[in-house]
Amino acid sequence: MNKIIPALLLIISLATSTSAAVKPNGLFSDNAVLQQGMRLPVWGTADTGEKVMVEFQGQKASTTASAGMWMVHLNPLKAGGPFTMKINDQEIKNLLVGEVWVCSGQSNMGFTLDRADNAQEAIGASKDPMLRLYTVPRANKLQELPKAWKESSAESAPAFSAVAYFFGKHLRQALKVPVGLINTSVGGTPIEQWTSSHALKSVPGAPSGARSSNLYNGMVAPLIPYGIKGAIWYQGEANDSRAYAYRTLLPTMIEDWRKAWGQGDFPFLIVQLAPFGKVKRLPGSWPELREAQLLTVQKAPKTGMAVIADIGTEDNIHPTIKEPVGERLTLAARAIAYGEKIPYSGPIYKSMKVDGNKAVLSFDHVNGGLVAKGGTLTGFTICGDGNKFVSAQAEIVGKNVIVTSPEVSKPVSVRYGWSDWMVVNLWNKAGLPASPFRTDDFKMITNLK
Repeated sequence: MNKIIPALLLIISLATSTSAAVKPNGLFSDNAVLQQGMRLPVWGTADTGEKVMVEFQGQKASTTASAGMWMVHLNPLKAGGPFTMKINDQEIKNLLVGEVWVCSGQSNMGFTLDRADNAQEAIGASKDPMLRLYTVPRANKLQELPKAWKESSAESAPAFSAVAYFFGKHLRQALKVPVGLINTSVGGTPIEQWTSSHALKSVPGAPSGARSSNLYNGMVAPLIPYGIKGAIWYQGEANDSRAYAYRTLLPTMIEDWRKAWGQGDFPFLIVQLAPFGKVKRLPGSWPELREAQLLTVQKAPKTGMAVIADIGTEDNIHPTIKEPVGERLTLAARAIAYGEKIPYSGPIYKSMKVDGNKAVLSFDHVNGGLVAKGGTLTGFTICGDGNKFVSAQAEIVGKNVIVTSPEVSKPVSVRYGWSDWMVVNLWNKAGLPASPFRTDDFKMITNLK
């Protein structure tokens, strides 16, 4: 019996209800995409002692089922297809080899293509036999995954995640290889539900109970160790009132998934929360959540972030403009996962120096220069002694932004986009918006204790 990654042991309990027939995991079904360029696990269930033979692309791998399970590994495959896989006397048809991404989070990831801006146009252009879609059914405990891979088309795409679809569409255009997307998302869910109980034990003060880890158990663990290139993540709204803890929770979850998959530090790309102004559990907490996302990307290896500070809707937590979200995630993937030397981030605050009554800000990811999109820079505030922030004037001078206010003679801190709802316009010449930021480390409303 091949060595099984610990997370995979969870599905042994499913094997007891299967018949003697060798049964591949539901991810290995017609229309699936297999990850290229890696030693690839293929697994399923069978009666203990059952012989299993997997044949694919000239390779043969065999094993004997043990404890109701079997798993073999195929040597790295090259992109292409369609192909047929044979498992004993069964044939799995129309398989592709290419790039596989897990797409997860809460309602903004689950938000379907048929509800997005320009939906009919997008749906009309969605037919692509080389783009494959899989949606994991909602489950709060271990489940047996269905055979549910579909080719992208006007029939399958409308009910699929809009952000994930646009990510896959632009990735296909850039890479020219097959792409498979696995959507596993549930609206209104905090990050603790997507993190294993073992990992949560290492987080001080992390809530525990019936709901913690349930979606990890039901909608992440059954995917492991399916070969993937990386993950995209759009979540955070449900953790807004605990934004400071999210600084720990997000990197913990990323590390948790990476350890469980056993594929090393696979790329993990997140969407920073959009502007939103409606009443929340804790008004003023969203900039702190955005900061936690930014800090994670700055510290965790092989992570990236799509900033969507220009896309929010003041009274709607679900912005309908989704294509730029997927497109910016694709830029991050091309740079971080595939090593392309392209601009993939808007300006990121680097440092501040004080020159008299001026705060001089410098940035990473300037990419050709800073731009005030639409005219005068907006969204900046400044404070002096006393930590009272007031609206500020800001202008671009070379690669810097100079921030001043007649009310502040000696600047102490500058903030940009530091509110739930914001109207901001600092971009770079690569066409990407700056992340909101602050230059101080004053205590915030979610970490006052």
